[in-house]
Amino acid sequence: MRRKFVFTVLLFATYSITKAQIASLNNEEINILKTQISNAPGAKKIYAGFQKSAKQYLNEQPDPIDTIRTEGLLKGNPKKEKSKLALADMPKMYALALQYRLTGNQTFLSQCTSFLSAWAKINHSGGDPIDDTNLDKAIEAYDLIKNNMARGDKKIIDKWLSETASAEINSKRMKPGKATAINNWNAHRLKVVGEIGYALNNHEFISWTIDQLKSHISINLYPDGSSLDFKQRDALHYHLYDLEPLLKLAIMINRGEGTNFYTYLSPNGSSIKKSVDWLIPYIKGDKKHEEYVNTTVKFDHDRARNNEPGFAAGTLFAPQLAIPLLKSVIYFDHAQQDLLNQLLNGQSDINQITDKIKAGNIK
Repeated sequence: MRRKFVFTVLLFATYSITKAQIASLNNEEINILKTQISNAPGAKKIYAGFQKSAKQYLNEQPDPIDTIRTEGLLKGNPKKEKSKLALADMPKMYALALQYRLTGNQTFLSQCTSFLSAWAKINHSGGDPIDDTNLDKAIEAYDLIKNNMARGDKKIIDKWLSETASAEINSKRMKPGKATAINNWNAHRLKVVGEIGYALNNHEFISWTIDQLKSHISINLYPDGSSLDFKQRDALHYHLYDLEPLLKLAIMINRGEGTNFYTYLSPNGSSIKKSVDWLIPYIKGDKKHEEYVNTTVKFDHDRARNNEPGFAAGTLFAPQLAIPLLKSVIYFDHAQQDLLNQLLNGQSDINQITDKIKAGNIK
């Protein structure tokens, strides 16, 4: 029987005097970003827009929701639309946190803490990783400011994040025999638990995630580079959706442990790198793929009938969909920077700069 985590023990384990930033930028990387903003004209221009937005968020109020509902709902569904409005808080928290770290202005720290605390007091995980995966920016925001927060606020937020990770680990959707225990759902589950583990310095969460990741790579990814999700959905969209959280998690593990899960080879010969390499010809346009033609999942047909863009059977895969993936890939493979630049076509934002810093492309 799968071991159930005891929350009180895990919560106690999260408290340490000082915790390094793994999910977000560390002190050295923040200093690199400051230098870029000061010395690089392109970065200075991008920061000006970012700074303007961060200042606007000082005048806004958080809009937390008790339970995020996005998974399995069609566009236009009232529950999904309500969640979409609430999730607009995520990039706001991150912007406030990063602006605090760049300027030291306590007003940004206070406002970010208010947003995080509001969510921590109201939001509860249902153990659905497709819903919880939306918390990325909140977790990164917390990781940026956790060492500067008041202890009372920190305790509330730690409890929320610990409960979220525990809900994912003990979710009924994790039970053996469930498709959601081995498909893209599990990739997002591992990423959520892993990033919370690193944000809280919770070694139980981290160890669980690493053990589960090895199994997931072996089951979900195939030796030829394709994936279970591609086989089931007949869509590169879902091959991407599986790889994106795996890459984010692999980056955190590499930053935290020094272990390279990008090239890790499972017992059956599969790896994240093989599955990225398999996808590259489609991103370059050397190969084409008509999406969802042979999907086995009813929800794909429902979205097509709902006229949601990109989900009609036979729609050609759009290489631009791979931009988030490549932003993570360059951490392990700098050679893909040129391909990413081609797809970005000169467009950039503050996250593009921070991704490059994490990848060591800016020092």
